[in-house]
Amino acid sequence: MKPFTQSFAAVSLVVFSMVLAGCKAGDVSSETKEPKVSVRVAEVTGGQVEGVPLRFSGIVRATQRATLTFQVSGTLKERAVELGQRVAAGDLLARVYNPALAPARDSARAKLEELNTRYEQARREWDRSSRLHERGVVSEQSLEQIAARRDSLRASVATAKAALAEATQLLNESTLRAPFAGRVEALLVEPDEFVAAGQPVMRLSSPQGREVEVRVPAYLLDHVALEQELPVWSVQDRSRPQQTGSVVEIAQAGAVRGELHPVLVSVPVNTLEPGEPVEVGITPVRTSATTVPLLSVIRMAEGTGVFRVRGGEARRIPVTVERVIGERVVVRSDALAPGDQVVYAGMTRLTDGDAVEVR
Repeated sequence: MKPFTQSFAAVSLVVFSMVLAGCKAGDVSSETKEPKVSVRVAEVTGGQVEGVPLRFSGIVRATQRATLTFQVSGTLKERAVELGQRVAAGDLLARVYNPALAPARDSARAKLEELNTRYEQARREWDRSSRLHERGVVSEQSLEQIAARRDSLRASVATAKAALAEATQLLNESTLRAPFAGRVEALLVEPDEFVAAGQPVMRLSSPQGREVEVRVPAYLLDHVALEQELPVWSVQDRSRPQQTGSVVEIAQAGAVRGELHPVLVSVPVNTLEPGEPVEVGITPVRTSATTVPLLSVIRMAEGTGVFRVRGGEARRIPVTVERVIGERVVVRSDALAPGDQVVYAGMTRLTDGDAVEVR
């Protein structure tokens, strides 16, 4: 019995050892992870790039301003304001003398009165004739002639009224009044000088607003927008802090080669005075091309692509190759952004979704 017992114990020990070894092997295989693929990555470049501000010179001016003229010619007989004087809306500024204006108005008024009298007479004559026509005293033809004369005089009265209104308006145009409250900034004609119709007489500006107009090349019009804030520097005093202006008007680019286009910028009130030279800064913003290393581009079933690395995982991203610049490639892809990491070495053993280790 003893030899049999020893043999059974030895066999049991061998079986137990094999089972234990199998269990340990299973535990080790279940806990074993996929090895990470060792790769090298490079950064995607591109995005918006802001350049150095370009300065354009201009002169500060009042937002509301006007160059005043007479609508009639004559001799400047009265100038009621002086240079730099402040005026209110409707104030008398100047007056010209034209010897034909007042007589023309008086003649038009007299003509109107004469035609009114003749029209009233023709109207009363028609009333009498129509009563006589009812009794058979006046013929139909005579009545029609009287009515035609009455209607003609009525039209002449309307014409005379228009002529009187025109003559009166021309006489009123010999007086120049302020269209808004402001300050006289220039006197262009002296008293007793002859002034032609439409000739500038004086300039008036309002202190309510300030603006500056700068002229820029056509390509810079795409780099400014309405209500965009721009820096404004004083040229006379470089130590003054810069002011901030706002774009209020932008010209449309024309077809003339080399033409500069105006951009109107409003500046805060009580900061810069009219006539002060300033510089306005415009910073061109350009979008640079998105590029990746030439070695990172691979061929796929759908075209070309790259492996992007995020969170230790590589994902295949389709890209469209536009052109090659040295050792980099200009690509177009909505899924790539400047600053992303793409694999350029170690791609032979790499598949979509693999865990990677960046060297």
